Amino acid sequence: MTIRGRCLLGAGLAAVLCGVQVGQRDFVRIGLVVLAAPLLAWVLVRLRPPRIWLHRNLGALRVEAGETAQVEVEVGNRGSRTGPLLVEEQLPRLLGSRRDFLLDPMQPGEQATLRYLLRTSQRGRYAVGPALVHAGDPLGLVDVARTVPGTDTLLVTPRTEALPAIALSGRLAGAGDNRTRELLGGGNPDVTIREYRRGDDLRRIHWPTSARTDTLMVRREEMEWQLRCTLLLDHRRFSHRGHGHTSTLEPAVSATASLVRHLSARGFEVHLRTAAGHPGQPSPAAVDEGVGHRVHHQLEQLAVLAAAPSERLDLGWVAEGQQGGLIVAVVARLGVEDRHRLAGLAAAGDAAYAVVLDTGDGEAAGLCAELARQGWRAAVLPAGGALAATWQELGR
Repeated sequence: MTIRGRCLLGAGLAAVLCGVQVGQRDFVRIGLVVLAAPLLAWVLVRLRPPRIWLHRNLGALRVEAGETAQVEVEVGNRGSRTGPLLVEEQLPRLLGSRRDFLLDPMQPGEQATLRYLLRTSQRGRYAVGPALVHAGDPLGLVDVARTVPGTDTLLVTPRTEALPAIALSGRLAGAGDNRTRELLGGGNPDVTIREYRRGDDLRRIHWPTSARTDTLMVRREEMEWQLRCTLLLDHRRFSHRGHGHTSTLEPAVSATASLVRHLSARGFEVHLRTAAGHPGQPSPAAVDEGVGHRVHHQLEQLAVLAAAPSERLDLGWVAEGQQGGLIVAVVARLGVEDRHRLAGLAAAGDAAYAVVLDTGDGEAAGLCAELARQGWRAAVLPAGGALAATWQELGR
């Protein structure tokens, strides 16, 4: 019962009692009518509960931290006429409080559209919904609360910043703009013929192979000239200070995301590695969709990356023949063994750059100097400082 329904129950009961006491049958009749109204409404709602449906549409399933996502919710009635509706959208705490909407009574088959904005502040994967719908009879005497199942996922990627273009040198020079040829570990064998995909140049169709396989096949370049970069993020709990979203891991992840965007835009094929080794690589089919898809995949990995409990820096991927080219590391605190391992990593690449986070223990400057002696170009990223200034310093 709503407050209105309970008030009518109380008023009807009082009228019946007063009518009996003073011997007024009219009071008794009025009291019975008033008493029956909310009870009848309750019975009708129980027998014919509201049939409300809800469909949610996120304007962007992936946004960057600090951006705003628009949510559109369609609410419809496929049952009998309802009373006023109260729709409560359930949201995670980091996306703000729940959203409440009051709708006018809905006729059978009628629908309405609700819109609201979500302001994101922290990276992560969040569930939007389900919705709790309060419906009742047209007189508003009875309230029925029902959870409409169904959630949508909003992925919030790390906050990034634009970086200046700096001179990135290496031992292997490619064409014109210092491109590095993929000759690492003997080179990755390129498939010279592959299946046709929408958007391929028709002039590259290889007709003899297409006729033999009865499938359109296209030629690929036999040897691609490209820039290659391995981006290492040290996300061990041992290396960082603080907990949760106040940890120094957050600026480290944001710096890594900024470097992914910047280096990919400059033509690098960026391979993301973490202190645990491989964070999970896209499938070959996904990689073939282009650089943009690879960047999105890596930003999704960084969005949900948590601090690793291991204290050991895993560089096993170096032994897999995936070293070489440009190496960029985002690190914080390093143990003695870590520093020796990074010395070997610098020797495995064509050029090595390190962004060292200042964790407040006063060791960042000394760590930069030691890394410089081991063949790295290193610069400190101060707490609350801009990565652009640190990146510019690495290019001097």
